Amino acid sequence: MPRTRVFIRTAVAAALLTPLVAACSSSNATSPAAAPKPTADDRPVRVTVTPKGDRVPAGTPVKVTAANGSLTSVTVTDAEGHRLAGKVTADGRSWTSTRKAVPGASYEVTAATRTPGGTAGTSKTAFTTAPANKVNKVDWRPGTGTTVGVAQPISLVFDNPVKNRAEVERNLRITTSNDTEGSWAWIRDWSGRDRVDWRPRTYWKPGTKVTLAADLNGTDSGPAGGWFVRDYTTTFTIGARQIVKVDLDNHQLTLLRDDKPVRRIPISGGTPGGDKRSWRGTAVLMAKDGTINMNSETVGLADAYNKMVDYSMRLTWSGMYAHAAPWNARWFGNSNQSSGCIGMSDANAAWFYGQVRPGDPFEITGKDTKGVVAPGNGFGAWNVAWEKWEGMSALR
Repeated sequence: MPRTRVFIRTAVAAALLTPLVAACSSSNATSPAAAPKPTADDRPVRVTVTPKGDRVPAGTPVKVTAANGSLTSVTVTDAEGHRLAGKVTADGRSWTSTRKAVPGASYEVTAATRTPGGTAGTSKTAFTTAPANKVNKVDWRPGTGTTVGVAQPISLVFDNPVKNRAEVERNLRITTSNDTEGSWAWIRDWSGRDRVDWRPRTYWKPGTKVTLAADLNGTDSGPAGGWFVRDYTTTFTIGARQIVKVDLDNHQLTLLRDDKPVRRIPISGGTPGGDKRSWRGTAVLMAKDGTINMNSETVGLADAYNKMVDYSMRLTWSGMYAHAAPWNARWFGNSNQSSGCIGMSDANAAWFYGQVRPGDPFEITGKDTKGVVAPGNGFGAWNVAWEKWEGMSALR
């Protein structure tokens, strides 16, 4: 009997425990599942843009970086719809513009991104740059669409001083149709302003197509110079090979075309022994001015002359021209009696004026002259030896 009682108690206990176990199992099966935690592959990409803010300093590239993911594309646009070009790096971590942010502009940056898990996204931000407190401008030659002679340099004259010369020169690109060798050189213009000229090693080959792209917008000239706020471009063509030989000692001018004499003209050059002498060396025809008033007081020769002159062709900023000089007819071919210019008869001047073009070189020789034409006195670049000219580049 005692054993029977023990057995019943054990069975009852087991029976009482069974519903409890079932109840626990049923409760676990019907409870809601916990939300999965986001993995690192699904976190949003963090995009950083520099510069950032309002009225930030200009003159730096725009840089976009990505963390927790990668960039698939970046677009930087100003208020006028102009884009700053750039390229995403191979790892997708960054993008840098090839041009700098310019003064006084508003930019919107749109970055397309992708997480490691493949989720695409877009990030947008904006910034503005401070306006320029001073602007530097450029006067450039030759003009676009022109045909010029074989000695024509590319010349840029700046309104304000340029201290950051290397930075400016890096943004000047010359493209030619035949890979012409040449170099920039920094010189002082006759006006006293900073200037940079590009000339070939030797005279241009006729037919060469030339393009200057001066991507200066957003470049700082340096102290007292100001900012460049635009780009400049010009495209021109080299014409026939024409060289003008001027022999002051024998009072003759000869036009050569393709190295063959076309015509020899008797002339009278600058009066020997004083300020009325002509320059020697290579001068480049700057412009064909036609009929102009020539006043000696403008070139420091007091009141020696003040007259209208026909077929005027400018050779230097200091006032040397080739032109018609009928008042000196008795001296043509036998004596130098001008105030520094190269004079000839009306008929010869009319013919010669119709033959030459800006950029043609005048190679002038003579014993009694004021000296060699300086690089900044018109286009006197050809009077500097090539090795020295190369050394006048800010990038040498």
